[in-house]
Amino acid sequence: MSDASWHSEDAPDPIELGLIGWILVILRGLPLAMLVFGGLIVLLILRLIERPIYGVRRPVTPFITQFVCRNAFRILGMGFRSSGELMTQRGAVVANHSSWLDIFALNARKRVYFVSKAEVAKWPGIGWLARATGTVFIERNRKKAREQTLLFQERLSAGHKLVFFPEGTSTDGIRVLPFKTTLFAAFFTDELREFMYVQPVSVIYHAPVGQPNRFYGWWGDMDFGPHLLKTLGARRQGWVELIYHIPAKVSDFENRKALAAHCEEAVRHAHSLARLEK
Repeated sequence: MSDASWHSEDAPDPIELGLIGWILVILRGLPLAMLVFGGLIVLLILRLIERPIYGVRRPVTPFITQFVCRNAFRILGMGFRSSGELMTQRGAVVANHSSWLDIFALNARKRVYFVSKAEVAKWPGIGWLARATGTVFIERNRKKAREQTLLFQERLSAGHKLVFFPEGTSTDGIRVLPFKTTLFAAFFTDELREFMYVQPVSVIYHAPVGQPNRFYGWWGDMDFGPHLLKTLGARRQGWVELIYHIPAKVSDFENRKALAAHCEEAVRHAHSLARLEK
């Protein structure tokens, strides 16, 4: 949620597709586009019926999003694994942020709704998809803190699981940055604190054999298009792993800093272990 992007000391790895790579881009890219935009059309049609009846609640359309995201990894040829129990209580999910692929990964296992900066709503393509799938857009403006808290309360009370990326930026996937505590403050309001839980999730990317560990990382000034082409054109694919940790009850923590530190430690520990095991 930060304006400042994380930058690596080393330049991103060059993208070299070759003939086979471009063939894979076509063979994977066309079905993926059909899946994503076909799913979007179905979702929008169903939402025309769902919204007047259920309002903010979405009992049907999240299944479309989950179906699309699960099958996106099948089309890409990427492995997908997860462990840990999904949170049943009302609350939010917090995870480390490495790539645009995080959105597909977190949606593939659980029906969730992302919290994003308001500017994303105006992005071509991505903004449309975000709005259609129920993303919560917030502005970095203290004057609107109360308004945003009420928005969180409405969505959480409707049973929505909201996803936050507390690092505030994406990285190369081989590290976890310190969690920013600002967004955690909203969880400690009188309206939310007593019933809300927060589940930390470690998102870990395992690069294809022979590729750098940061192969799937997307950070700094890297453009989306070239990174998408690199992912589509990979001759060998790696896999993504999600580790769901024990949900933390907000009222068990003294303040936002204590809760943020707890979630960061859980995410960082599992992420570090996974990297050491490689």
